[in-house]
Amino acid sequence: MITRMSSLFLRTLREDPADAEVPSHRLLVRAGYVRRVAPGGYSWLPLGLRVLRRIEKVVRDEMNAIGAQEIQFPALLPKEPYEATGRWTEYGDALFRLKDRKGADYLLGPTHEELFALTVKGEYSSYKDYPVVLYQIQTKYRDEARPRAGILRGREFVMKDSYSFDLDDEGLSKSYELHRQAYTKLFDRLGIEYVVVKATSGAMGGSASEEFLAVAETGEDTYVRSTESGYAANVEAVTTPAPEAKPIEGLPEAKVHHTPDTPTIESLVTFLNNADLGRTFTAADTLKNVLVKTRQPGAKEWELLAIGLPGDREVDPKRLEASLEPAEFELLEEADFAKNPFLVKGYIGPKALKDNGVRYLLDPRVVDGTAWVTGADERDHHVVDLVAGRDFTGDGTIEAAEVREGDASPDGKGTLVAARGIEIGHIFQLGRKYADAFELDALGPDSKPIRITMGSYGVGVSRLVGVLAEQNHDDLGIVWPREVSPFDVHVVIAGKDETVAAGAEKLAAELDAAGIEVVLDDRKATPGVKFADAELVGVPTILVVGRGLANGVVEVKDRRTGDREEIAVDAVVEHLVKLVRS
Repeated sequence: MITRMSSLFLRTLREDPADAEVPSHRLLVRAGYVRRVAPGGYSWLPLGLRVLRRIEKVVRDEMNAIGAQEIQFPALLPKEPYEATGRWTEYGDALFRLKDRKGADYLLGPTHEELFALTVKGEYSSYKDYPVVLYQIQTKYRDEARPRAGILRGREFVMKDSYSFDLDDEGLSKSYELHRQAYTKLFDRLGIEYVVVKATSGAMGGSASEEFLAVAETGEDTYVRSTESGYAANVEAVTTPAPEAKPIEGLPEAKVHHTPDTPTIESLVTFLNNADLGRTFTAADTLKNVLVKTRQPGAKEWELLAIGLPGDREVDPKRLEASLEPAEFELLEEADFAKNPFLVKGYIGPKALKDNGVRYLLDPRVVDGTAWVTGADERDHHVVDLVAGRDFTGDGTIEAAEVREGDASPDGKGTLVAARGIEIGHIFQLGRKYADAFELDALGPDSKPIRITMGSYGVGVSRLVGVLAEQNHDDLGIVWPREVSPFDVHVVIAGKDETVAAGAEKLAAELDAAGIEVVLDDRKATPGVKFADAELVGVPTILVVGRGLANGVVEVKDRRTGDREEIAVDAVVEHLVKLVRS
């Protein structure tokens, strides 16, 4: 069936939407693919829905190819399964919670591990039933604090989530690898430029975890890779190589110095280098103690937490969040300092933290035998040569410091370089977290129960629409990869002559009969308007039927390269069929 622009529910815009932050948001709205309904919520208009459905087909193809079976759960879910796993509270404010008219608690599903586990438990009981992989493509909900970038980060989104159920860890590893290969094929088919990086598991739980990140300067995720190996990781998952501990014997005693007006690392280093202490100091010689307050899910009270890290590093909020999950954290406010007078802003040291029972976690670089300049817990005073393992110890280590280009790669090979990306897929080896919560067992050949082990694998289906627009656009509009384009060929009637219109109608009908999906611009608009919309909408092949028809030729334009070619009318259908199917 030919789609006609004259009747297509479409209104393109010449101006960018005021709230657009990234190219994909700007172009998807301008080209009439989506419309904003509320913060983080978008309607899919006909063109957008066609692209979304084409992406869903690719996802289904690759999931079915590994033997996964599709099912469908409701989005409205009862509280009890999520309470059993602790995620009712762990998700915090990100969970949409509601009550029915009887007062029962429900949620809008952010992920469905609990439901998948309970469903398999209800249907399967024997070891002969396993392994099994189930998946769904469904709308999910998360109450994002700051929805942004259009459909790239919304409160409602379409996701493919699949789950593997195996009898042992060897089986889980196989299921994990099957999904990894399927994702590689999936994203390759979509023509996405992406990287696979080590990741954290977050509220999902589990051990092994990898992310598929679409390369994009506008991405929210920063990842790093080694210059000399295949190591790559989201910065949240980077582990800091800890230096060897140093001998403590013979090190100078710690000494407190009067350091007036030095509440910052910069002012402290300047003072020290003018204090005639016999050596030169840098920010890396100082120990910065950053205070936050943390709260466990469901708890009402906040607890103080101190983080000790080299003074030339800042705390990375995302790395800190990943290290503390599921607990939340906030920076201290003036009221918190007032309530804890032992915390002297700009001069906090390990002693007061220990004396007052504050949990103190150290950056992995702070190893025994390293000497530091840090606060002396008194205004205008710092202690020099405070030695880790002799003068202070921490309650553990924490990965919270920023990761920088040039840092040593955790695998010991080369240094790190950074780039940005958008998460499009995430695979986890969940293990038995959810199986334990619901006692998901299979009766083994010896009639003894075997605890099932699970994997979880997600793809951001609706996000992929935004990612593809982000990676495939120019100054004129979107340039869709052929696999997901809303149409195969965009036919433009460039002229008012009835002969031209009739010729275009005939070619469109022949293309349609050959199985090519065609959109025909039959509007009573100027050629300039039609060409602009064709560029904006982004179908990869544009067929222009205009004045050349009188000479027996039409123009075929490649939307991506801009190349134009005149082709004989009686040969163009065969040409386009080969082009589309090549």
